[in-house]
Amino acid sequence: MTAPVLLWFRHDLRLSDNQALIAAAATGQALQAVYILDDAAAAQWQAGGASRWWLHHSLAALGNSLAAGGGQLLLRRGDTLTELASLVADTGATAIFWNRIHEPWADQLDSQLRQAFGAELELQCFGGQLLYEPEHIRNGSGQPFRVFTPFWKHCRQQAVPAPPQSFPEQIRFVSSATLPASDLLADWKLKPAHPDWAADFNRHWQPGEAGGHAALESFCKLGLQDYGVARDRPDQAGTSRLSPHLHFGELSPAQVWHTVQQVTAGHSRLARGAEHFLRELGWREFAHHLLHHWPTLPTTPFRGNFKNFPWKNDAQALRLWQQGRTGYPIVDAGMRELWQTGWMHNRVRMIAASFLIKHLLIPWQQGEAWFHDTLVDADLANNSAGWQWVAGCGADAAPYFRIFNPIIQGKKFDPEGTYVRRWVPELRELPAELIHEPWKRSTGLDGATPAYPPPLIDHAFARQRALAAFAVAK
Repeated sequence: MTAPVLLWFRHDLRLSDNQALIAAAATGQALQAVYILDDAAAAQWQAGGASRWWLHHSLAALGNSLAAGGGQLLLRRGDTLTELASLVADTGATAIFWNRIHEPWADQLDSQLRQAFGAELELQCFGGQLLYEPEHIRNGSGQPFRVFTPFWKHCRQQAVPAPPQSFPEQIRFVSSATLPASDLLADWKLKPAHPDWAADFNRHWQPGEAGGHAALESFCKLGLQDYGVARDRPDQAGTSRLSPHLHFGELSPAQVWHTVQQVTAGHSRLARGAEHFLRELGWREFAHHLLHHWPTLPTTPFRGNFKNFPWKNDAQALRLWQQGRTGYPIVDAGMRELWQTGWMHNRVRMIAASFLIKHLLIPWQQGEAWFHDTLVDADLANNSAGWQWVAGCGADAAPYFRIFNPIIQGKKFDPEGTYVRRWVPELRELPAELIHEPWKRSTGLDGATPAYPPPLIDHAFARQRALAAFAVAK
């Protein structure tokens, strides 16, 4: 019997347009699929609580898809190199195929794998998590880009990403009679139980490859045309909500790119929205390239002068922000949406992050850590680059003096208070003119003042304090 190929799944939990799978199938050898949960390798950047919920369902969906094609997904938990060595010994595999991810710990793991097995096994690593590999995109001086606009302009001048490939028709899997032992997914306890804080997640999400394609189809049909404007409105369903599907690799960016291009071909009314959306896909790309070239991005300010910023340690204020009890409705609505759904509208992410950093002067790393634990789309590159952008210390960052006024932001992007009423029910009865400034409500109006806290900090005071602190750092 021909020796098999180990197909090692990571952030590529799909069968279509999976370069490692397609190449492994082309060898003609039998395939053995495996997913390894290696929390030690990821260390502090191991999947957070919300991501683990998603991972459970995505692995279950992938396992079902493989089973439908005659295969089986082996599950192992522990040190990656140890588990792969065990599988090589048990199956007699002569090759390991996998797709690259661009987190620093994963790049290090890839190097260790090559050192450990390179002399005895065929090792094949492929792309697919990005449209363009970081090594291939450089500015005129041969250096990585630090500013998004020239980065994306340069990317758009490159060859169009290759069209996605479907699941191979001819594929052999290792016989179930000879399969090594596999963990049970339920034994990993990725889903919360007591309490089940993710109980409502199922109402908002369908993890897995099929769910990703359904979300993409729905967005192209209903959201693409008005995306340029609607994406900033949390009171409307104007975003794609594809981020968790892209993070876990249930969709490849090439699939998203080509689907959007196909949908917009010959439909000029969709072109403007499509260009805005593809630019956001470019921001994702930019963040991953930054993380590849500057692996300390999740912990260290990109701009060195911010290392001595006079941050405040305020555990109580951090906790109130996490709970959505700051007294600023648009901030609190976002934080509660995050807790109840594992996701937050992107415009509100910026508002909430700005409030933590510039109103409360709490280090951006603490907000980043909270998002990493509570977002189903917690992506190390996007999360790190986003928080540094808001803080003003990242690549191509927002100016330090840009301090979002949460009242104005609420009025501008949630003018009728629809979003706030959805997530802050104690303010549901307030009229639109008061919904973003509930402290102006008279206690005699329609009964007692709602059980909602006063502002944690005055905006004008916070703004002046932040400007003074940024001036010190600058």
